[in-house]
Amino acid sequence: MPEVVPALHGREELLAAIDARLTAGGGVVLHGPPGIGRTALLDTVADQAAARGELVLRLRPARGERALAYAGVADLVRQVPAEAVAALAPAPRHALIALRQGRPSRTGAPALARRLVMPELLAHCARTSPLLLVLDDAQWLDPESAELIGYAMRRRPGPRVRMLAAERRPGRTRAARLCPAPVAELEVPPLSPDDLTALLEAHGLPCRAASQLHQASAGNPFLALALGGAVAAGPTWRPASLPEPVRDLARERLAELPAETRDTLLVAALATEPTVTLLLRAGRDDAVRDLRSAAGAGIVELAGERIRFTPPLLARVLADETPAADRGRVHADLAAAAYDPVEALRQQALRTARPDPDVAADLAAAGRRCAMSVAERTTAELYLLAADRCPPDRSADRLDWLVAAARTAITGGVPLIAGRAAEAVLAADAPPAHRVRARLVLLDLAGQALADMGETFAAALAEAGDDPALAAPVRLRLTWTALLTGDLEGGVAEAREAERAARLAGDPTTESMALTALAQIQRVQGEPGWRDTLERALRLPATPAPDWLHYGPHYFAARFALFDDRLDEARADLLNLLAVAEHDRIGEARVEVLRSLSEVATRAGRCQEALRYAHRAVRAAQEAGLSPGPTWYTAAVAELAGGSLEAAAGFARRGIRASRQEGDGLYLRRNLHALGQAEVRSGDTRAGVATLRRLRDSEAEAGSADPMIVRWRADLAAALASVGEHAEAATTLALARQAAEGLGSSPALAGYLDRAAAIVSSESGQADLAADLATAAARHFERLRQPVEQAHALLVAGGAERRRRRYAAARQAVGAAHKLFRTTGARPWAREAELALARTEGTPDQGLTSTELRIAGMVRDGASNREIATRLYLSVKTVEATLTRVYRKLGVRSRTQLLTVLAVGEITNPS
Repeated sequence: MPEVVPALHGREELLAAIDARLTAGGGVVLHGPPGIGRTALLDTVADQAAARGELVLRLRPARGERALAYAGVADLVRQVPAEAVAALAPAPRHALIALRQGRPSRTGAPALARRLVMPELLAHCARTSPLLLVLDDAQWLDPESAELIGYAMRRRPGPRVRMLAAERRPGRTRAARLCPAPVAELEVPPLSPDDLTALLEAHGLPCRAASQLHQASAGNPFLALALGGAVAAGPTWRPASLPEPVRDLARERLAELPAETRDTLLVAALATEPTVTLLLRAGRDDAVRDLRSAAGAGIVELAGERIRFTPPLLARVLADETPAADRGRVHADLAAAAYDPVEALRQQALRTARPDPDVAADLAAAGRRCAMSVAERTTAELYLLAADRCPPDRSADRLDWLVAAARTAITGGVPLIAGRAAEAVLAADAPPAHRVRARLVLLDLAGQALADMGETFAAALAEAGDDPALAAPVRLRLTWTALLTGDLEGGVAEAREAERAARLAGDPTTESMALTALAQIQRVQGEPGWRDTLERALRLPATPAPDWLHYGPHYFAARFALFDDRLDEARADLLNLLAVAEHDRIGEARVEVLRSLSEVATRAGRCQEALRYAHRAVRAAQEAGLSPGPTWYTAAVAELAGGSLEAAAGFARRGIRASRQEGDGLYLRRNLHALGQAEVRSGDTRAGVATLRRLRDSEAEAGSADPMIVRWRADLAAALASVGEHAEAATTLALARQAAEGLGSSPALAGYLDRAAAIVSSESGQADLAADLATAAARHFERLRQPVEQAHALLVAGGAERRRRRYAAARQAVGAAHKLFRTTGARPWAREAELALARTEGTPDQGLTSTELRIAGMVRDGASNREIATRLYLSVKTVEATLTRVYRKLGVRSRTQLLTVLAVGEITNPS
């Protein structure tokens, strides 16, 4: 089975471990199931060794070659350089020629002589360059070749001879015995969700499919890519049929097990929640033995009583490959073994697919009982089974059951059932109400990709006609689509239509969510009426289900408190909402509340708490198969505050790609802001400026300001000043102050602007003004109880004081900032403060800005103005103007005098 993965993702640590072990000598054996990427790792290590000038001998025996004596050795010796063969004595050379032909010597050379040929040959090869023997699929190597290679490695033809081998599982083949000592055995683990996402993206697959593919493949890259080839045309991945390469791999793995073990696993595969006790009750008396064997083969994982197939698709293939009669007998055994009467009924129904009105009615009745106990997943499964067993003369009941299955599957977090049931309704001759409800399910499955569902929206509106009860939820989803795409005027119109229709239909829940969306748009547009609109929504007797919580007025009231820096109020409200959102089976509401809690914690200076909430949100979104762009943005913001700048940039870049794929302009801009901040703070200011300019262009196209990232203009102005673009920085700052007038409800905005103005002033040589502005910003953030922002302002103030040559004041400001950063757990900021503290102890720099210092240093190194402009991506005029300021500050009048000052080391060179 092929398993080569073209691009290695998430294998950096493993490659480093392999390299370290091989560098020390001996051998390395990699273990892992088919498709996990063993071959890709071997090829990468072999290519790297060859690039270093080492001799690499590669063996990749196939399954059928195990019975061909000396086939492996024949392949090996054919790769040996001719000069190494010529260096052998005549007798071993003749023996080698025979081995090259895959046979023992015809001269009757004794076995010991044949054995001695390989050590001598490898020793000759290693004299000119280090030798690496790479053996893939060691389990298929013929015994005769294994004997000769193993003997050669035990004889140790020298420390320059090493071996890298791969086999499927430890303890099942001879790979470890073939390697020279010392031998390190390493497991090739599954890819993490993030690494698998990167791999799938590299192959043009949508980010959102990654979490579902990770779950289906258990992190196996070959399986994930093969399954990814069957990604549905819609925004979610639905494994309607498994690709044949996936089935082949699953068959191959299952075929290695004894027949009795496969029979036991079939019972587990057909059970709803397989446990060891259930298998024993179903008549599998040797279940413990069989499961231990399957776990050793990597087919299942046992967690106490529970049984889980790894990957889960193995259970599906096992069931599909079993004849229907045998499956029917197992379902009968499981029905007899079930504790729960509903599960017994379900298993009885699965014995046959034939229509049966009594069975269908019993299943539907059980579904209604489960719905009363809020068991949405089981309810959906029972209704779908009832529809499948429904005879033709009860088609109306079948459609009712399909709609019920689709709607309960959505709230129960079972998208596969929801999609299948909804599509079955649309494929039938269903009445308009059923068709609209089915289309609403498909729209809700689309998540952030609603913008791609234009045909579905058009059909739903046509089928809804003049019925306000049907039109209202469609209009509400059109409102959300407009918000995602930045069409605010269209969003207002759709929100008002949704509100009107919901009011006529007597649907206060939909009316409340429509008003909430309208308030959200009004706030973005700077209309003061948003408060009244939100109050109207809060007064309605709405009862949204937990999975709709994040569209309701109470959630957005908490969000607006966050926007307005009422952090204690926002946190208290969100914690109350989290208790409700934990009952959300889909997970979207829980994800949104966790994201908001992370953002509140970041602003409040609880940076490690922010990281925990952010990563909980990322995991929950991955498990639920939700759009990753929003959660990756939240993770990037949390990493900027309390994690690492590298991780922040990684999350933001992935968020940009995901948001672009799904047409989500809102989170595209938010992730651009996070990336721009990460780049600037990492020292790549020019890249950060480019990223923030992309954000500027995107917001101009959208025609609206995002209240969550109102400070981006201030960040851009500061970054522009840092690279010497003083005129554009001043213009950007002026525009930022102008834009802030329409968003004055955020008290922190004044602090952001003053701090940015301080940076612009400091970089422009106005250190006195910069110190005053930064100090004022620090006091402002202190009043708002935002200690990280306060410390950032103190850091800026310290830089300004240093340029004023007030080194004691600089040390005091930076020291206070460092203490705040450490207290709040703002680790990246604390590292920046440590560097700033070190600079306050250094050589005086005559008050030059960082750009001026950089240019002065390049002058000292002999660069012309044009060369400086090219290297720093500045105009020649900007370089000339900067040098004029340097002359003035240093009291010189020419380049020659500047070189004299630089020569005696009166200023430091930051480069």
